[in-house]
Amino acid sequence: MKNDQLDPIDLRILKELTIDARISYVQLSKNLKVSNTLIHQRMGKLQKAGILKTASFQLDPWKLGFETSAFTQIMLSNAKHHGKVEKELAHIPEIVECVNISGRYALMVKIYARNNRHLRDVVYEKIQPLEGVEGTNTIIAFETAFVRQVPLSVDDDWIG
Repeated sequence: MKNDQLDPIDLRILKELTIDARISYVQLSKNLKVSNTLIHQRMGKLQKAGILKTASFQLDPWKLGFETSAFTQIMLSNAKHHGKVEKELAHIPEIVECVNISGRYALMVKIYARNNRHLRDVVYEKIQPLEGVEGTNTIIAFETAFVRQVPLSVDDDWIG
């Protein structure tokens, strides 16, 4: 299912969920002025289609003691190491996201660390020694201005 296959009710449900992922089906049905049964059916459809993954709380890294956040680009010695390096990176708890990128570097990870020294240890002692990693480039982030969901439609002002 793609975004163009979502009808207005699906889009309204998704908008409500991006505002409050813990909203009850009863409250959703009241807000959208539709039946509770319809909400259950649509939620099942959206979950089955893989559009809705999981509802979760967003933790505040700063308040948990992670004062440094950074993005580290990872250069591989050979493209064949791609999958193996990704699996090894997944075992490093300070890495919260790993994406494939284009250009000289093959991967980019987002890291949360207690401080700069901890970040240095993650990069030098956990990432760089991995087989297949040729080099890294780390960019420290001062703060996150915002995080949001992908737009449901670029044409609809109420969604952006």
